[in-house]
Amino acid sequence: MVSCAIVGATGYAGAELARLLLGHPEVGELALSSSSQAGEEMAAVYPNLAKSKAARLVSQDEAIAASEVVFASMPHGHAESIAAACAAKGALFIDLSADFRFGTDESTFAAWYGSGYARPGLHAASVYGLPELNRARIAKARIVANPGCYPTCASLALFPALRLGLAGDGAIVIDAKSGVTGAGKEPTKATHFPECAESIAPYKLGAHRHAPEIAANLAAMAGRPVASIFAPHLVPMNRGILCTCYLPLAPGVDVGRLRVACAEFYANEGFVRVLPEGLTATTRNVRFSNFCDVSVHESGDRRTAILASAIDNMVKGAAGQAVQNMNIALGLEEGSGLGALPPAF
Repeated sequence: MVSCAIVGATGYAGAELARLLLGHPEVGELALSSSSQAGEEMAAVYPNLAKSKAARLVSQDEAIAASEVVFASMPHGHAESIAAACAAKGALFIDLSADFRFGTDESTFAAWYGSGYARPGLHAASVYGLPELNRARIAKARIVANPGCYPTCASLALFPALRLGLAGDGAIVIDAKSGVTGAGKEPTKATHFPECAESIAPYKLGAHRHAPEIAANLAAMAGRPVASIFAPHLVPMNRGILCTCYLPLAPGVDVGRLRVACAEFYANEGFVRVLPEGLTATTRNVRFSNFCDVSVHESGDRRTAILASAIDNMVKGAAGQAVQNMNIALGLEEGSGLGALPPAF
């Protein structure tokens, strides 16, 4: 049995991590930390965890000292010191913030997040934790950067076409829609119920911090720079991300060929489901699960493919993928603790 800690356990992603780890068959002790609510009972903050092994919230130092695996679910800017503490004691560190997602590309991180690296050596040792892209490297990693939710959803839709050379020239357009939990637990005017209910609103157009992460993923998948346009929207639901991606096809490639290629590409991936012709990816069908559903459609011009992908932003987009990364890094069965199928309604 492995001992785990969650730093930032009372945020939405931290609480989802707690829910998943409490049901993980290989997890023994679970230490939960919160800087804002230390000393409180976790079940008093999240009553859904009542009668579980969730216990009193402790300090960050206590949680790290007690654990072999440490998850950090904090805003960006806090992960380097936690990673250093984990490295000093040989613990596996999985970060759900953006702090390690750009690896050694400090200039891109600084341009989008406003500060550079205090400990560059830690970033050189980190691995970007998208299992479908980096599974072999994750298996050897001690610092894993959990991907962003939008980049996970968009990248998995586009990976086969880019890796197999089925994408043509021209920019890929990614029209993305997220539930309100993607904005985090701290309330804002935009996430206030009267502001977001009964409305769909684009936000941070041309300025969303997930855009450079998506661009880096697409380049890694294609082996070359790929032009993309990313447009995020907030929709009035708690969970879920849907990406509708418009992909120029390479000459001689049709949608039927692309659909078959996607299905074959992901045939051995436990958490990516390529839907058959006639079905469309929806957030309902992945809710509370670690699945990413992908469907492939033809546009009217027959030169553009439309790929729809859906994830639960709290699971495959955050906590579930973090657990998947832990399983890989520790040599456990990759789906351990993540086997629940989505509810039917």
